[in-house]
Amino acid sequence: MEKNKHYIIFWLGQSVSQLGSAMTAFALTIWAYQRTQSAMTVSLMTFCSYVPYILVSIFVGGFIDRHSKKMILIISDSVAALLTVGVFIQITRNNLSIEQIYVVNAIIGFANAFQSPAASVVTGTLIPDGQYKKASGLQSFSSNLTMVVSPMLAGMITGFAGLPFVLVADLLSFLFCIVTLVTIKTDPLISNDEVKKNNNKKSGNLKDSILFLKNEKGLLYIMISLAIINFFSRLTYENILSPMILSRSGNDIKALSVVSGVLGAGGIIGGIMVLGGRGKSNPLKLLYVSAGLSFLFGDLTMGVGQNLSVWLLAGIAASVPIPFVMAGQTMILYKFIPQNMQGSIFALRNAIHSSTIPLGILLGGYLADYVFEPFMESDHLIADLLKNVVGSGAGSGMAVMFLCTGILGSISCIVGYKNNHIRRLADRLEVDGEMGSHTL
Repeated sequence: MEKNKHYIIFWLGQSVSQLGSAMTAFALTIWAYQRTQSAMTVSLMTFCSYVPYILVSIFVGGFIDRHSKKMILIISDSVAALLTVGVFIQITRNNLSIEQIYVVNAIIGFANAFQSPAASVVTGTLIPDGQYKKASGLQSFSSNLTMVVSPMLAGMITGFAGLPFVLVADLLSFLFCIVTLVTIKTDPLISNDEVKKNNNKKSGNLKDSILFLKNEKGLLYIMISLAIINFFSRLTYENILSPMILSRSGNDIKALSVVSGVLGAGGIIGGIMVLGGRGKSNPLKLLYVSAGLSFLFGDLTMGVGQNLSVWLLAGIAASVPIPFVMAGQTMILYKFIPQNMQGSIFALRNAIHSSTIPLGILLGGYLADYVFEPFMESDHLIADLLKNVVGSGAGSGMAVMFLCTGILGSISCIVGYKNNHIRRLADRLEVDGEMGSHTL
């Protein structure tokens, strides 16, 4: 019961903080695109946050294992809050520039390299035994609820009071998060001897993590396959979706907000389904089959869609399977990674997962602006054929990109599912032990 209480408080604080950050990110994305009308600008905003995140994540794991997770979370969240204050000052003075947002995102990426694995360790510590799948469902529920609510709140606050008040709301969410962190015990319950041993371990953490993954090849291949999935996802859904919707809807921010909200609603539905799941679940199928269905039906439908109704259907198809993907991964990772190495392994995992994202972001923006959009404006025979599928006009090139990622992403999921090392790892997982009937 005590673990339940502390985990719920921790989850609530992190969820509210994510809501504030998502509102700011959405508002700044719209602000930037309306001023530049460039998909590459939006891509670079995300690119600047991921590069430092990846580089720092490679080396930061040992530091996280040796130090207070609570303090790491407080400091990293405080850095983000100070940056929000800086953006607030610049926007109220009418001095905010795209370049300044790039710098802010880069620093936030640096801070997130510490925050993310520390939060993962705390989550693993506070989750009641055998409830990893249910906890993953709860996290998916909150993150997707944020996806639904943040565009609406950001749009509403911006419309009535202006962008600076979105930043104020973000700062209030930070304060709430800090209060929840202060009130709970977040660090693992380990002995004094273990603390001394971890504190005296000044080197070799990255080497030990690499050696661990070398011995657990199934975990390594899961991380690599998810990096490939992330690449295809970043090419389109998590990169050029906003520019495509805006281009094909005549810069209708309401349409984009509704699509973003439906993406979150689908995730909420999936999260509830994971939370309410009973009986045995194959984590391998949860991960790869669900991801494949998301690509196959979500991306392809989004590509052929030319109106809000079809985009909403595509959003549901793409987002409902995602909580199952996260649940499958969570069940495997927490089962096989020792608690005293979770900071190191999760940090390295984050680096591997995200290693393909900068390339996907830049390539997605470049392909949209300089390859697919110009191609679909041409009189090429293939372009004429594709127009029968995706339509014509602004945004049709980006729609073709969705068709490509739908096909290639599905293939990558099949390859991952068939990997022998991954299948052997899944066979070792005691599903019955992970799927107890207790509730959080």
